[in-house]
Amino acid sequence: MRSFFAIEFFKKYVKILEEVFLVNNIGSNCIIQKINFKNMLVNQFNFRVLIVVLSLFLLAGCARKVVTRIDPNQQVDLSGRWNDTDSKLTAEAMMKDVLARPWLTNFTKAKGKQPVVIVGIISNKTDEYIQPETFINDIQRELINSGMVRVVQNSVLREAMRKERGDQQQFASQETAKKFGKELGADFMMFGTVINTPDQEGKRKLNVYQVDLTFADMETNELVWSGNKKIKKYITN
Repeated sequence: MRSFFAIEFFKKYVKILEEVFLVNNIGSNCIIQKINFKNMLVNQFNFRVLIVVLSLFLLAGCARKVVTRIDPNQQVDLSGRWNDTDSKLTAEAMMKDVLARPWLTNFTKAKGKQPVVIVGIISNKTDEYIQPETFINDIQRELINSGMVRVVQNSVLREAMRKERGDQQQFASQETAKKFGKELGADFMMFGTVINTPDQEGKRKLNVYQVDLTFADMETNELVWSGNKKIKKYITN
């Protein structure tokens, strides 16, 4: 529709220019001259520039943005960079591995309870903008849903919860106010890094991502598990 109106506008514009009359008053005589404004545009204003501008306008008018809703679980790679699918699949694979290692059974046998785990800092050392929180949330979800360990909040959210607990001491009823000193202390902390090694030759590109995660004993600093996962993406244009 926009293209149709643009064409009609341009036709009328040229027609009006061609029908304009220039009036020159010479004494008492009035000489009316019909001017060919199309030639004037060619000679003085470069008519081709106007055609290019009009073409761009028409192309913009014909462009259509199409948005399609798809299954959130569907794997989609548009750029070849790290995405939500990489985060989800990596978290699933690495948490499956960590929960199958000896440290877990050794702890439950020795302590007679499930270990308490906190997910610490996971650093983005790639050359891309990656939200570590998304990956951390995927990891926590896998750990919690396994039912094999207990997970506590990280330091930032702990402070928010402590502030709320402090407010409860003043504003909540005595029966519902939560007490201080009842927090679960973590037995193990997870931390790690995400790095990438891009390689490119002409229109071919290879993105290699490596995720390294470790579990450390909070009391002894002993590393009880170390995991690694690589993702390779081959991109051609």
